[in-house]
Amino acid sequence: MAVMTEIPEKKIILITGANKGIGFATARALAEAGHTVLLGARDPDRGTTAAEQLTADGLDARFVPVDVTSPDTITAASALIEQDYGRLDILINNAGISRDRPHPPAELPVAQLRETYETNVFGVVAVINAMLPLLRKSAAGYVANVSSSLGSIASLSDTDSQIWQYANLLAYNSSKAALNAITLIYANTLRAEGIVVNAVDPGYVATDLNNHSGHLAAEQAGAAIAHHVTQPDIGLTGLFLTESGGPQPW
Repeated sequence: MAVMTEIPEKKIILITGANKGIGFATARALAEAGHTVLLGARDPDRGTTAAEQLTADGLDARFVPVDVTSPDTITAASALIEQDYGRLDILINNAGISRDRPHPPAELPVAQLRETYETNVFGVVAVINAMLPLLRKSAAGYVANVSSSLGSIASLSDTDSQIWQYANLLAYNSSKAALNAITLIYANTLRAEGIVVNAVDPGYVATDLNNHSGHLAAEQAGAAIAHHVTQPDIGLTGLFLTESGGPQPW
């Protein structure tokens, strides 16, 4: 007798900052699981190239121009998804920057602090708000905000923490702490509508952001995030998840 394998329900998924690193690895993992993945990227050439790498492997992927600091591109992306797909099932806010190095906190130019918040905080809010009408059309909308243990107040206040050596990154760490608060606020606000909003910590991943000093590969982080947003107990909201799926202290 033939063994029946369960085919996952195909999701429409938008990932910001998906042309490289964790975003691209997440896109590949979700596309390989049978979902439609929209690779959001601000650079058309890099976004197109990334999407072509996936489609060349027979995967359902598409480049969608999205600069999270540009309201016009966010609005256009929402309109495109509405027209071509009619809904959005999963939004992964992955785009993020760091502008701290080599400045100690007291010497970080305020302009660079502001630039970090434009992408890591304000951009996330802008994208969520623009995509909410589409997420409301999903049977089970999910928003995943890619955060960091460096945004954990508990970790930043623990001098014995493994990340203590990075606790002085003023812009990046505070922006991720703000992102965590935003996650909880949206989770509580959208709970009654059945839209899940969680923060996910991919771990210390080797990416351009840290000059590839992390001990985890982007593929490991991508697989972890893909699992988080498609796991059976997907209804749990207002969580801060580690790469292994356990709770990260806020």
